[in-house]
Order: sequence, then structure tokens, then C-alpha cells
Amino acid sequence: MKERLERSYAYCRGVARRRARNFYYSFVLLPSEQRNAICAIYAFMRYCDDLSDDAPTGQGSPRESIERWRVELDAALEGRLGEHPVWPAFQDTVARYRIPHEYFHEMIEGVTADLGPRRMATFEELYRYCYQVASVVGLTVIHIFGFRSPEALPLAEKCGVAFQLTNILRDVREDLGRDRVYLPADDLARFQVDLEGLREGRQTEGFTDLLAFEAGRARAYYNESAPLIQMVDPHSRSSLWALIEIYSRLLAKIERTHYDVLSHRVELSTREKLGIIAHAFLTAR
Repeated sequence: MKERLERSYAYCRGVARRRARNFYYSFVLLPSEQRNAICAIYAFMRYCDDLSDDAPTGQGSPRESIERWRVELDAALEGRLGEHPVWPAFQDTVARYRIPHEYFHEMIEGVTADLGPRRMATFEELYRYCYQVASVVGLTVIHIFGFRSPEALPLAEKCGVAFQLTNILRDVREDLGRDRVYLPADDLARFQVDLEGLREGRQTEGFTDLLAFEAGRARAYYNESAPLIQMVDPHSRSSLWALIEIYSRLLAKIERTHYDVLSHRVELSTREKLGIIAHAFLTAR
């Protein structure tokens, strides 16, 4: 059993190294036990998200695959581990850090909602989606970081919403390719932005104003959640600071391009991310 657990953690670390473009940089600032735990959670959530895009070959539709994954999740949380290599590390992490199980069910609900075309009518609907796919990640992670005040929980929720709104602004073009539009219909109408124009890549004044409006919402959530850094255990603060800084700078970079997200993907360079990590390490909080 110990050997299988070690292989599982090694698998999760590999997934995080390959796939966690922003998260992994902040992971390296943590002690090894916490780093392993976050890699385990990330690997679980990465697989959930992948299932909403494509089912594994020979395993039916994405919906069927997600339902099987949900069944395996329930079994793993009860100590009955399936064959997938993520389960031993995942189950060990959840038990070790006493992470509430409902977070993982919320995550699956969120990715299930992404099956097929996706539209958001209002910001309230978008907020709920952000909670399911991003806030639950933040809530999970702070259990691994360690915290004492219950006031940390709503701040972690807002931090997750800020991250997801940033992702949505960056990924407008890619999401359109999957027939997913996360920008609320209310806001599209308010700024007179039509989907056909977006699909054709037209960077209209209305679209720029719309993204500036949504970026303002994201920035407000970053500001509201800022006290969270001082609420997690001291040895975790540099990692959380770095993670927030990476996403905040990504939002700032989108703003500096005047929201030109239809012609290219806006990203931080590896050098920029390493600079953030070096600063966090040298000024550990």
C-alpha cells in the first residue's frame, strides 16, 4: 500500500509539472508534504476538467466518463480506491487535511455544466460557475496551507472568483471555439457586443469596454481577498502571495494590451513567473 501511495504522489507531481502552468510555480515554495498534497488535488481537478472537453478513448461520451468519475470519487472518499493512479494520493490528502468532501462534488457539478454549448445569462450565474470550478479549489488549498480563522473561507471564495474571471478574460477566443461564452448575456447586451462579431475576431469598442468592466470586477475581488495572505499559516504565505501575484499580473497584462484577447493568447512568460517566485522566496512572509 505504501508503495502504491508513493507512486500515486509521483504521478500527481508529474501531472502538476506538465499541466499547472501558473499553479506549479507557487507550489515549489511549499514544504514537500504540502507540495505533494496540492499536486494530488490538482491532478484530480485537472482530470475532471479534461473530461469536460474529451472523454478517454473507448470510454463513451464525456458525460458518461464524468459520471463514472463521480462514482469513483464517492468510493475513494470512503476508502475504496479505483484503478486510476490519482486516487491513493488524493484520498490520503483529503483525509490528512480534513478537506470537506462537498468541494469535490461542486467541482464535478461545474465541469458537468460545461458539457455542450455554454451560456451565462447573468453575473450571478457566472459567479456560481466560478465558485464551482475555482473557489472550491481555493477553499481546498487553504485547508492544505493551514488557517485558523473562519473568516479565511469567504476570502478564499472571492480569490477563486478573481482567478476564474481572469482566466475567462484570457480565454475568450478559445472558449468561443468550444461554443462556450462565459461573459454574461446581460453584459453583452449592455455593451452592444454580438457573438457573431466575437467569432469573427472583431475587437470593437464595445467589446473593449465590456472586458474592462469584467476586469474591474476581477480586480475588486483580488482587493477584497488580499487579507487572506496573512490568515494562512506563515510557512504557506509566500506560496499564496506568489499565486495571487501571478494571476494579478496576468490581469494587468490583459489590461495593458487594451483587452486584445481575440488575436492572441495573453500569458506571463516563464521569466516573469520565475521572477515572482524568486521575489517570494527572498522576501518570505
